[in-house]
Amino acid sequence: MKSLLIAALLAATSAPAAAAADHPGEAGFRSLYKELVETNTTVSTGSCTRAAERMAARLKAAGYADADIRVFKGPETGPDARPQDGGLVATLAGSDPKAGAILLLSHLDVVEAKRADWERDPFAFIEEGGWFYGRGVSDDKAHGAIFTDAMIRLKAGKPLRRTLKLALTCGEEGGPFNSAKWLVENHRDWIEADFALNEGGSGKADAQGKPVSLGFQAGEKVYQDFILETRNPGGHSSRPRPDNAIYDLANGLAALGKSDFPVQLSDTTRAYFTEMAKISGGETATAIRALLANPQDEAANAIVSRDPGWHSTLRTTCVATMLDAGHARNALPQRATANVNCRMFPGDSVEKVRGQIVERLGNPAITVTPHESENPEKAAPPPPLSAQVYGPAALLAKKHFPGVPLIPTMSTGATDGRYLNAAGIATYGMAGRFGMPDGNGVHGLNERISVAGVLAERDYLFDLIQAYANSKDGK
Repeated sequence: MKSLLIAALLAATSAPAAAAADHPGEAGFRSLYKELVETNTTVSTGSCTRAAERMAARLKAAGYADADIRVFKGPETGPDARPQDGGLVATLAGSDPKAGAILLLSHLDVVEAKRADWERDPFAFIEEGGWFYGRGVSDDKAHGAIFTDAMIRLKAGKPLRRTLKLALTCGEEGGPFNSAKWLVENHRDWIEADFALNEGGSGKADAQGKPVSLGFQAGEKVYQDFILETRNPGGHSSRPRPDNAIYDLANGLAALGKSDFPVQLSDTTRAYFTEMAKISGGETATAIRALLANPQDEAANAIVSRDPGWHSTLRTTCVATMLDAGHARNALPQRATANVNCRMFPGDSVEKVRGQIVERLGNPAITVTPHESENPEKAAPPPPLSAQVYGPAALLAKKHFPGVPLIPTMSTGATDGRYLNAAGIATYGMAGRFGMPDGNGVHGLNERISVAGVLAERDYLFDLIQAYANSKDGK
């Protein structure tokens, strides 16, 4: 696969440059972004439906008719009733009815956040020291705000050639009702499009915040949980026995934790590491090139895998995330279970990974059962890096992010793109963002995003959406 490296402009995460830049409609965007972040959308106490209704009100105020906006709820009756798990689909009609649509996809729901653990209120939109803080400011309400804001701004401008659609969904962060999957299965016509723009395309910044690379995501790993279990007759805790369900499981998990899965490369990840070798220095660049030449080079693997993101990009990963054992404090355990969460490399099957786990546990007494999964029945191949999609992204990167290479990437996490890709709607994680080495607190404490960075991302995506929407090419 020939190099897709495009010289692209130095990232606008530098505060002085961004502060001097003109960001049209910035006040309105900040207001919308604040409202979205401060609307609690956690599974436990929040409401995606409320957030969708508030974004719908913004769209209507901008001139969208009721017929252009669909606000839907989660199941309203029955044992699984969760009307708060709703979403929104909005449409901005294009001037050419024969041209395929473009879909903007973002999820409204966020990971849980305990106020006692955070330095700041996680559901207050706080600007401090050049950062926005709050649950969801990065994952994924930045995109939700940017895409909704773009729909508002484009409504007031010259009609686009292609129809533009916006889908704000719920359940991506593990909730019981996933409206992206629901939309694909029940209202495909609402979101029908030639391709979709989604999260997942974050680039890299160094520890000082200087941009290293810009990511254009094409393809992602597959999420799969496995249940590990040991059983035992148990007995009185005053009479310990050599076989113990907790010890058996714990020893197996320790062995699993010490054993990496083998290195694998796809066209996308090979292209990614080829370009990263060009901008890395010293032993890291040498190790990357050695690993590309020989994926079994253990010394090179050890160096490249020091970076947690690269370690995950190179292989299937499996990690214990939950434990449950015993039935009484004064009794030997009769059962111990663990959840092991795997992010499978594209092309790996569930059964293949199950076998690799069994091999690493080294104890036939530990059963390994795949958890029921919401993944599509067939894992979709990565969407194509076509000139019609990748080309405009690369061209506009030259304007917005000078000096930073635009590199194809594979997401090591899971997004709602898996449902769209499996349904035949090619879905791409958009470039424009630079993640810090610590992950910016996403899914953790004190989630944050650069103020200058998110404004630069908004400018880039607005230009890119217009370029796509006015293009005359196909997919």
